[in-house]
Amino acid sequence: MLRRAVALILFSAALCAQATPGYAPMSNPVGSAAWWWSDSWWEEGQIAVPTNFPVRTQWFEYESGDVTVPAMVARPDDGRHYPAVLYQHGRRGLDELVQGQVRRIAARGFVVLAPDVYSAHFIEKFPIEHDYAVERDVVKGLDLLLARDDVSTIRACLVSHTRGGYLALKATTTHGRQQDAVACYVSWYPHLQDPNAPEPMQVYRYAAEVDELAIPVLVFIGDEEQYQRRRSIETAIRSLQEAGKEATLIVYPGVGRGFDFRPPNVRTFADDLASKDAVQRAASFIQTHLRPYAK
Repeated sequence: MLRRAVALILFSAALCAQATPGYAPMSNPVGSAAWWWSDSWWEEGQIAVPTNFPVRTQWFEYESGDVTVPAMVARPDDGRHYPAVLYQHGRRGLDELVQGQVRRIAARGFVVLAPDVYSAHFIEKFPIEHDYAVERDVVKGLDLLLARDDVSTIRACLVSHTRGGYLALKATTTHGRQQDAVACYVSWYPHLQDPNAPEPMQVYRYAAEVDELAIPVLVFIGDEEQYQRRRSIETAIRSLQEAGKEATLIVYPGVGRGFDFRPPNVRTFADDLASKDAVQRAASFIQTHLRPYAK
């Protein structure tokens, strides 16, 4: 029985290797060449100081075709102008956990608009199928964000998580907004494949639209991410890098999918460290790439 079990394990591993030719997961780098390394910390003891602003939020609605889209806006609680960020929720919708992430990004010094595209179409939380109509709602929200008089940039960065990563990708590429409205793409553990595509495409391919990206890309995942998601994310980023495009994948050790949204009763120290680091790195990335588009 033991020999048979071992044989089955080896056979399964061989099948996986044959099914994923040329694929090797990206590892966490170490030493001074790593993405997380800081000479100023190591040599001089200096720690980067995050930007913190008290945040105010408001809700409004906008028309997109024949639907009305609720949207949350979070921004620093003062009268100044700030760079534009559109935050697109994923399968869980724009619930309280996701709203917290919107506020955390706004607290770094951004005007963040987060459309609730599921409520607009009466889509229940955690849908299986993808409704392509919601992509237009994202694009409409982007236009309204950039038209606000409290925004300091003529372009926005699209920020997202899980399936929202696919919506942001489609708004950027299929709907052509990287030519005139989107300056960068940031996503936490994005679903980089059409949710309606067949299972083999979900596991072994990424959405063809990824290769159309011409803007800087930053993606965060945990090293315990689900295989079928991690593989497509890693191969997509590697493809962009090999094409000479600016694309960065940050992999946090000790955490899995959803480390930003795990509630206090199940949250770990590793979740918290990854969450704080990712928000700071995202803020720096967004500021850098929106700076050339200041009004």
